[in-house]
Amino acid sequence: MIGRGHTKHRFESTHIDMVPMVDCIMVLLIFLMISSAFVSDPGIEVQKPDVGGTQLNEQNSLLIAISSDNRIYFDGQQVSADQVAALVKQAAIGRSPSLIIRADRSSTHGVFAEVYAEAKRAGIQHVQFATTRADGP
Repeated sequence: MIGRGHTKHRFESTHIDMVPMVDCIMVLLIFLMISSAFVSDPGIEVQKPDVGGTQLNEQNSLLIAISSDNRIYFDGQQVSADQVAALVKQAAIGRSPSLIIRADRSSTHGVFAEVYAEAKRAGIQHVQFATTRADGP
């Protein structure tokens, strides 16, 4: 008789649904991937001149490289100086990026000046050139 007055305890297992949490994480991951600014490398490695006190912000920037034998590279492709304005203007559609020119220290100043002038002709307001930081005061 002792057992008749008491009700049986039933244990219900709890279940946590992980699908909504995974959905939220996927949405955040996709948002962060789309909103990140990716800089496309020009395709060659150059030895930049040494200067002090400068820093470049490569976020949302277009990159052009000038090799030691004065060849110009944009987006991994070799281009001529007269193609620079059209390519930069096309790459800058819908945004206002800066342009970073990575010229090798042994390239000629004339090629750098041509690329700079073509970038200005394309409407790029901020044209910078990449350097390495010199050690010392």
